[in-house]
Amino acid sequence: MVALILPLADAAPHLPGRGALIGLDLGSKTIGVAVSDPDWRLATGVETIRRQAFQRDAARLIALATERRAVGFVLGLPLNMDGSEGPRAQSTRAFARNLARLTELPIALWDERLSTAAVERELLALDVSRAKRAEVIDEHAAIFILQGALDRLARL
Repeated sequence: MVALILPLADAAPHLPGRGALIGLDLGSKTIGVAVSDPDWRLATGVETIRRQAFQRDAARLIALATERRAVGFVLGLPLNMDGSEGPRAQSTRAFARNLARLTELPIALWDERLSTAAVERELLALDVSRAKRAEVIDEHAAIFILQGALDRLARL
């Protein structure tokens, strides 16, 4: 049981035409989690997981995928502005490889450049306090990442 890990466009043929997708924004201290509707139109926030040990974090993600009858994961891949991969992208790929050993659900990688910055600007525009922004930013970044991926899947 090793899941496929592919860029979103390459993963699309391996996804069934329907079913929830779980979107993830991997941070060093937290994991923002979002889920799509079964028809891949809308991403909504689920929760922010405080990172502990990989096995515990992965168990929570797999439990969420099972509860939501998910058909795949979408991980935000934090590329550098020039498209190269730095330490954060390498860490995301390592997380994906480890998760792939625990599930058969395909794992799609989606370019998440500037997602957190976009969400931060949105929350500032809404006059959300600094403390509240810190609580919700990773979950909102996961929504942003997953919605971008859903919009792309709709055009494939």
